[in-house]
Parts: sequence; structure tokens; C-alpha cells
Amino acid sequence: MKNNFYAVMSRMKNIYRWGLMRNTKTENLSEHSFEVAQIAHALAIISNKRFGGNVDPNFTAVVAMYHDSSEIITGDMPTPIKYYNNEIKSAYKQIEAAAENSLKDMLPEDFKEDFLKIYSPDEKIKRLVKAADKISALIKCTEELNMGNREFLVAEKSVRKAIEDMKLPEAEVFMEEFMPGFSLSIDEQ
Repeated sequence: MKNNFYAVMSRMKNIYRWGLMRNTKTENLSEHSFEVAQIAHALAIISNKRFGGNVDPNFTAVVAMYHDSSEIITGDMPTPIKYYNNEIKSAYKQIEAAAENSLKDMLPEDFKEDFLKIYSPDEKIKRLVKAADKISALIKCTEELNMGNREFLVAEKSVRKAIEDMKLPEAEVFMEEFMPGFSLSIDEQ
């Protein structure tokens, strides 16, 4: 499967998220990854502008773009199952790592070093991407609730608490300054 990396990446659009939930609009992995990349980019800028950070927003966005790429191989494991207990969580982390290795093996040799950096960023970038991932989930919950889908009510509360529990100043700024706009109609924006 040498050099099939980008062909396989294009299959992100075939992986659907929120499989246990009734959705008013389906969301695929490609859409999710793009949104997480945008949010992670914003969080890195917030880090630099508001908190004196030294984070590369562009690299952070690229890390976010690939953050769930292993799901092309594993599929989207629903959060309640993935984190059901420590044994399942640990086993799933191993599966994700094996899937990432399989994807990296599809790259030409001279690309592998670059992707090693993408799949193994420093802790600050990992935290920003994790927060962006949670904020993206909150956006999905907000959109579904705005459409009257109460199926996402508990998920919205849970995701919001998870973001708060991160105690990440960049996420707090995003939540305060940008998140309210996601509850508005296009005419209100």
C-alpha cells in the first residue's frame, strides 16, 4: 500500500460521526477535521496574542487536520464506549496508534519524518487540538439543539463541562468570545 496515503485520507468523508445519536444533519470526519483545524488555529492565535505563547498556528491547524485520521481505519468509536473503562480506553489507544502507523507506512520514505512531527506534537499543541476537538463537538451539539433535536441535550452539558474542566485559558477565551455566535441564525450574525 505504498504511497496510498492521500487516497486513503480522501476517505475521511466516508466516516460518519455521532453514530449512536439521531442527527438532523450527518457529520463526516472530513468536515469535523476541517472545523477542528480552524478552531485549533484560532486557539493557537489566542495563545500567542493574549497569553504570550509561542505556538505556530499553521502547524497546530495541520496537527488538528490529521488528529482523527486513524478513524479511517478504526471507524468512529462513540465516546461512551471508547472511555467506558480504563481497559477499553487503553486498548483503543493501542488500536489508534497501530492505525496511525499503518497510515504512515503508506507514505514515501522522505515524507515520514514530517508526519512523525504531525502525529507527535508537543504537549501544548496536543492540549490546544484536544480543546478544539471538544469545542467542535460542542458546536455540533449546539447546532442540533438549535434544530430542536433534544437528543444532544445531555451531550451538550457533558462536552461543555469537559471543556471547562480542561482549564485551558485559550479555550475559555474562545468560549466567551466566539461560541455565542454559533447559537445565532445567519441573519443575527
